Amino acid sequence: MSSDQDRLARVALTWLAEPGTRSVHRLVDDLGANGALDLLLGGGAPENRLRDAVAARSREGDARAVAADALARTERLGARLVTPADGEWPATVEHLRRLVLPGATRRVDVETAPPLCFWVRGAWPLGEALERAVSVVGARAATPYGTHVATELGYGLADRDWTVVSGGAFGIDAAVHRGALNAGGLTVAVLACGIDRPYPMGNAALFDRIAETGLLVSEWMPGAEPFRPRFLVRNRVIAAATRGTVLVEASARSGATQTVNRALAAGRRAMVVPGPVTSAMSVGAHELLREQPSVRLVTGVAHVLEEVGRIGADLAPPARAPQRPRDLLDDEATQVLESMPRRGSVGVDRLAARAGVDVRTALRKLSLLEELGLVRRRDDGYALVTGPARGAAAGPS
Repeated sequence: MSSDQDRLARVALTWLAEPGTRSVHRLVDDLGANGALDLLLGGGAPENRLRDAVAARSREGDARAVAADALARTERLGARLVTPADGEWPATVEHLRRLVLPGATRRVDVETAPPLCFWVRGAWPLGEALERAVSVVGARAATPYGTHVATELGYGLADRDWTVVSGGAFGIDAAVHRGALNAGGLTVAVLACGIDRPYPMGNAALFDRIAETGLLVSEWMPGAEPFRPRFLVRNRVIAAATRGTVLVEASARSGATQTVNRALAAGRRAMVVPGPVTSAMSVGAHELLREQPSVRLVTGVAHVLEEVGRIGADLAPPARAPQRPRDLLDDEATQVLESMPRRGSVGVDRLAARAGVDVRTALRKLSLLEELGLVRRRDDGYALVTGPARGAAAGPS
């Protein structure tokens, strides 16, 4: 079978049955795309639901003619079709073959096979763009906190030469895309509709910016509408095509949490940014942290890179407070400092007694404290340094 026939058949199959349909994917494995298409059009679908779907679509038009029109429209848009036969095909999405969601009953949770093809708008080779990629997803009704965090993550990841992937929606998705664009980095929007009708329309200018320097990607042919189930179908690609998924804000019933579950099922790193416990937009995120032991809490780019980067090479620095002069003190010096009166001076003998050390030790530690600017010597003994120059709080008098 020629490459053109294969491409045409793959487009026709995505029109006859929604992307991710496992029985269609198995037929393509066994018979090739053209053979699978012939079988389905001849009424030989292996299951009733697929047979009914093919019959319903076929009443609307000839599948091969529809596919030919879609390919012509793709060319007019300046976009391209990418199939597994192309060098830029992202091998990571093939891991969807083994994606199984525990307890799944809904079609969108069961039909999680790899894509048959992608429509792509943008100059970057798709596989290369996704080679070092992290997805960041979250609530559409994002809070200012979530928007800020997502923007920082998008900027920081792109600034470190990671591709930032999301779904192009309002809220967290748009914020992370803009963060990556502002850093001059590469970002990919995976759509749940045709690449010629970006959804939501309010992000149309954002999609144009993404296409100029990054990629718009979809499994649906040009003109396809953004039906609600398609967002969950799309989310499996966001999860599998990247090394890890970060969730920034999600309500109790959020499609973004489903992306994280798909990432876990695909063997990818799953991460959650914590939010205020008083926010309804944090409920879903916090539940994932409670229920999924393998989900990691992250608070910034360094934590994300530690999860998805090279083992031992992208470790996040431990969180530490700024070092103060007092941090340099040993136990005896700390005891001497704590024994200083809040006001006035104290002699060495009395201070040694208060601190429970001998006079010689007190003198040595006072010398260190003076060098650190914590105490000063006076004619009648030693006194605490007060004001901005002090590096530690004194003990009680």
